[in-house]
Amino acid sequence: MRLNKIPLVGARVEERRLSLSLSLSLSLSLSLSLFSLHSQFVGFCSNRMEPRVGKNKFRLGRKIGSGSFGEIYLGTNVQTNEDVAIKLENVKTKHPQLMYESKLYRILQGGTGIPNVRWFGVEGDYNILVMDLLGPSLEDLFNFCSRKLSLKTVLMLGDQMINRVEFIHQKSFLHRDIKPDNFLMGLGRRANQVYAIDFGLAKKYKDPSTHRHIPYRENKNLTGTARYASMNTHLGIEQSRRDDLESLGYVLMYFLRGSLPWQGLKAGTKKQKYEKISEKKVSTSIESLCRGYPSEFASYFHYCRSMQFDDRPDYPYLKRLFRDLFIREGFQFDYIFDWTILKYQQSQIAMPPSRAIGPAAGPSSGVPPAVVNTDRQTGGEDNRNAGWSSSDPARRRNSGPIANDGILSRQKAPVTGDSTGSKDVMLASSNLFRSSGSTRRGAVVGSEAETSRLTTTMDASPSGALGKMSSRITSNMKNFESTLRGIESLNFSDERVQY
Repeated sequence: MRLNKIPLVGARVEERRLSLSLSLSLSLSLSLSLFSLHSQFVGFCSNRMEPRVGKNKFRLGRKIGSGSFGEIYLGTNVQTNEDVAIKLENVKTKHPQLMYESKLYRILQGGTGIPNVRWFGVEGDYNILVMDLLGPSLEDLFNFCSRKLSLKTVLMLGDQMINRVEFIHQKSFLHRDIKPDNFLMGLGRRANQVYAIDFGLAKKYKDPSTHRHIPYRENKNLTGTARYASMNTHLGIEQSRRDDLESLGYVLMYFLRGSLPWQGLKAGTKKQKYEKISEKKVSTSIESLCRGYPSEFASYFHYCRSMQFDDRPDYPYLKRLFRDLFIREGFQFDYIFDWTILKYQQSQIAMPPSRAIGPAAGPSSGVPPAVVNTDRQTGGEDNRNAGWSSSDPARRRNSGPIANDGILSRQKAPVTGDSTGSKDVMLASSNLFRSSGSTRRGAVVGSEAETSRLTTTMDASPSGALGKMSSRITSNMKNFESTLRGIESLNFSDERVQY
């Protein structure tokens, strides 16, 4: 009997082994399945959390702006970890503009103060443009400085802005929407450089091969921003180079005055608003507009309005007007703008002062309490009549509290000489500049490739060229380093990008 039971026991043991083996196999299979599902889920989440564009070269980050054309995102170059601006436009949009604008940027590539295009293409349902990430617009900085800029800052900006317009014209195009929103400051070591953006309304005014100018026409609709539009644009005349420059003049007076006489006009419709702006602009004489400010600004407008439709502007003359004024005022071309001083003052509030800044950096009557930033005076006249709304990558808006002291006092020194070239000398934003003495020579990071030599930029020193500044760092300017690192350190709280 016992012998008969042995095979039965062996069978049961074998059965248990098979059962255990099957159980382990099923468990392992289930585990592998769960792991596979988990991996797929993680991958799905990763793709959902960090989608990539531009053939997977750029990681799409948070949304930083939007407009009628689409949306703007902060992006990152996957390989270099460098921040970029990514502009998306639905391919089904009624009036696609992104491809046209990308072509304009390609034509202008290599110019000083022109953002670099990293990539453009169509992926899925979107036209995608990847560009340099830039700093705040001049409108943002104007607001940051309590909506008024000093003569020194306006002249330093104006010199670069004329250069940008000249370069665009050299490439056979008109901008046709010159306004503060369409000029941005750079970031990092390019923080002192002015960039021209938003070419959605740009137009070719001559054939680059034959140099034949577009014909004179009338009864044209207003294209651009009414507040800064030229007189001829309001009159329905086809725009040409003279109109870009006249618009630039209005921008400079806007910075100096704080507003233009035709702002804030009430009207029922956009068309009526344009008509009121036009009437007010026509009735405001150049002398009235520029009253209380140096005569060079009136001379600038008289020159712009005296030009014929197809005249080539004398850009060196216009720059010389402002450079002579800059020299006569004894300013130093040190790239210390009003917002640089404001940011420095704010940094002194945040930290115990170690040593006082030298008097030549601008005497201060004390930093007044922070005030809420004034809303932009946009209204109907700032709505564009054609193309996109004011746009381009990487514009940071300032809507937070700001110090209410935006006027940088004059920094004077004995000066001689002049130069008429079109270079803008660019300085490292981390350099420190001497706050006292009559000479300023600074380390030049690089020269802008617009025309000729370093001597083409303003120099307020007795030794010659306008662009030379001291590279020595005085001890009483040590705290300036954080200020001069660039406008990227400004705290624009909502971090929106307006286009």
